[in-house]
Amino acid sequence: MVAKTSILKELETIYGKSGNQLYVLYGRTDSEKEQLLKAFLSDKKYFYYRCRQASGQEQRKQMETEIRQKFSANITKHSYDEFFNRIKSGDASKLVVVIDEFQLIAKKDASFMESIEKLRMKRLYPGPVLILLCSSSVAWVEQEMPATLGEQSKRIDGKIKINPLNFLEVVRAFPQYQVSDCIRTYGVIGGVAGYINHWDQRVDLKTNICRNILNRNGYMHRAAEQLIAAELRELSVYETILYYIASGYDKLNELHLKTGYSRAKISVYMKNLGTFHIVEKETSFETGGWENTKKGVYRIKDNYVNFWFRFVYPHLSELYMMSPEQFYDAYITSGIDDYLERYFKEVCMEYVGLLNLIGKLPMKISKMGTWIGKEGNIDIIAQNSVRENIVGYCNWNQPEFTMEMKEELLKSMKQAKIDAKYFFLFSAKGFSEEIRQLAEEDTRYILVDMNEL
Repeated sequence: MVAKTSILKELETIYGKSGNQLYVLYGRTDSEKEQLLKAFLSDKKYFYYRCRQASGQEQRKQMETEIRQKFSANITKHSYDEFFNRIKSGDASKLVVVIDEFQLIAKKDASFMESIEKLRMKRLYPGPVLILLCSSSVAWVEQEMPATLGEQSKRIDGKIKINPLNFLEVVRAFPQYQVSDCIRTYGVIGGVAGYINHWDQRVDLKTNICRNILNRNGYMHRAAEQLIAAELRELSVYETILYYIASGYDKLNELHLKTGYSRAKISVYMKNLGTFHIVEKETSFETGGWENTKKGVYRIKDNYVNFWFRFVYPHLSELYMMSPEQFYDAYITSGIDDYLERYFKEVCMEYVGLLNLIGKLPMKISKMGTWIGKEGNIDIIAQNSVRENIVGYCNWNQPEFTMEMKEELLKSMKQAKIDAKYFFLFSAKGFSEEIRQLAEEDTRYILVDMNEL
């Protein structure tokens, strides 16, 4: 089971503090929040309640039943005050109270948070207690929770977000895979723990995609659409927009022309998709070449949503008429490497950031990004506090990194109106002899083979 070990460490640190604490723990669907909680609670006294989609009255009945069963409690008043007055650890150890999907109560019953606050202030239970309010609704926690809870939100000690695994963590999750296999996997499913836990590193990319995505009984077969449907309505609009973004129409006017929706409507829907971390507006690294910069570019942020709408959604009819293997050969094989190029660049950028963190770059950088030009791009620009730059170029597809690629980078730098103190040249498949000789003669050029990642 893959889980964010950093989150477990953070929870243990909070648990070890004296007194009572109140935290919100949240992460997207398939973040494996529940598995993480099981690991954390394994050696502790706890009460765990999973909220239902129910009326306020029914929710209290369900919690009352579970408290009666767990604590053999005699409950006479059907209120949250009464419920939290009956919980206990049985000894001097700290009790952990977990209310999972708590937004289902908080949205409907104000008395719940009032009781939680009393519990935290030792007015209902005298012993030490850690209260974890958990949610799979990322947008609700980040956007709506303060308004829903009002003043009570200010009394929460902190929020802990379960983010997807970064690439380094994905590599650690698949010790049997080569780096190239990890990049391919990361490009398809990202760092979502639930997806990773269903991925079999004993078999190749095609087999995993066929089993988990293209097979109608596969764990991820409808995961992209379910992620969108869990929080949003009018799926026909959202899925139409996502299909065209995945197909390369990444500017507002292009989407307007392709979908027929007004620019104003698309902007509203883009904002909603951005709130749920499905789409993002890509901003170029700020340089002097603003007039040569491509502005207002949208892209699908979620790796698996991008994969689904790029390869599967356009050919859904064929998927039902073909075997998974036939579908893969017909519609995925020819385009997968071009698709993965973007994710190789993301991995290279993460690598530069990690080197900076551990002090292994030739200079300390303070910000990093990508420059998107009208005629060319700069994959990585990393800048220090006095505006000196490291630039990076990433070769995923071609047999080797060539001098022509280096010249292409210099041309893009001219358009962006920047210079560089160092050049990081990344390649998935090697370097030409000319490039190797250049790096030997000019120490500004640093070659990074994919396996070093």
